[in-house]
Amino acid sequence: MNISIPFFILIGIPGLEDFHIWFAFPWSIVYIITVSANLAVLFFIKREASLHQPMYLLLCMLLFTDLVSSNASLPKMLLLFWFNAREISYEGCLIQMFIIHSFANMGSAVLLAMAFDRYVAICHPLRYITILTHQVIAKIGVMVVLRGVLFVLPYPLLIRRLPFCRSNVIVQAYCEHMAVAKLACTDVTVNFLYGLSAVLTVVGLDVLFIILSYLMIVKTVLTLPSKEARSKAFNTCVSHICVISILYFPAFFSIITNRYSTKIALHIQILLSNIYLVLPPMLNPIVYGINTKVIRVKMLAFFQLECEEDLQLSRGL
Repeated sequence: MNISIPFFILIGIPGLEDFHIWFAFPWSIVYIITVSANLAVLFFIKREASLHQPMYLLLCMLLFTDLVSSNASLPKMLLLFWFNAREISYEGCLIQMFIIHSFANMGSAVLLAMAFDRYVAICHPLRYITILTHQVIAKIGVMVVLRGVLFVLPYPLLIRRLPFCRSNVIVQAYCEHMAVAKLACTDVTVNFLYGLSAVLTVVGLDVLFIILSYLMIVKTVLTLPSKEARSKAFNTCVSHICVISILYFPAFFSIITNRYSTKIALHIQILLSNIYLVLPPMLNPIVYGINTKVIRVKMLAFFQLECEEDLQLSRGL
């Protein structure tokens, strides 16, 4: 174990340090919406027994991973932007790195499981209940966690073997694996190759199987006899497709620009990677809350009931 420094310094958005306070406002709003929206949807799913179905249980897994990853990254970012609190301990940096990367991995796995859920629901509707039992969903949850931990655990272990004898300034607003590895005063090819292979293997396979699932879904839907049936089947996939687009498109763009682009300014690359990290957890519960009729109706009914009760109490007073 080679620890040559007690802490790292997070630089935030390089070149835009004087404007950090202006990033603090939108990032604070994003954090408040992220926590409140995710907790709200989780609360309604837990509260309504009719929502204790595979689709919504998988959604709970996704929202939980969003909550954890957001709380691992955003509070430190806000301290940096608001109060210029740049210092993070060596161990704290490794813990943050592990949580952010592992829960991002878990989120991708949950999206794959949700694609499988949609495939079974549309292509094998009569067997849906027997295939996706609560026991199967629990096993999927265990596999999601194990994959996230096993694939990402080497990140902090590979960092711990590196000697840091030069700069301790991380050109990021959080502890990203390669951003930390690049500070080492030794060759980091192993870190680079493992990080790249892990991303290509995990996310690449997830995207491949998601695409295959939707190809089979489209094939099945096109065989349905009526336009109304086809439209109804496709509508059940809208939220999932939106969430996939929100996560994977910015993720791949961020990975490509950070690793291979020399024409895009560094502060733009860092800003894009930060946006990719903080926006999906905020948008996912909103997308499902708006596009999923059952959740939307339950939430509106709950708030309407609360308003009526408050009105009755005020009249009583």
